[in-house]
Amino acid sequence: MELLYNLLIVVFFMGGAFFFFVGTLGLIRMPDVFCRMHATTKCDTLGAGLILIGLMLYRGFDILSLKLLLIIMFIWITNPTAAHIIAKAEHNKGERDVKLDEE
Repeated sequence: MELLYNLLIVVFFMGGAFFFFVGTLGLIRMPDVFCRMHATTKCDTLGAGLILIGLMLYRGFDILSLKLLLIIMFIWITNPTAAHIIAKAEHNKGERDVKLDEE
């Protein structure tokens, strides 16, 4: 049973690392600022959530798990909000989209 529990923890850690990697690829490969921001925000939020859930399972359920849960909730609220504000500011500048090959 402990082997399955440890395997579940590893799955959460690897899933989080995978989404961080995909977000990095999205940052490099996407053509404009809105696509890049979308890819990194979604992947970073999910990657951080999965890693923190893995840490909760690794540590066990105590006061630290409650703190990690609060951090997860904070990340789930602030990451999309910050990305929306940055995208709205970029849109309000009124310039054309900056393509990757124009930089």
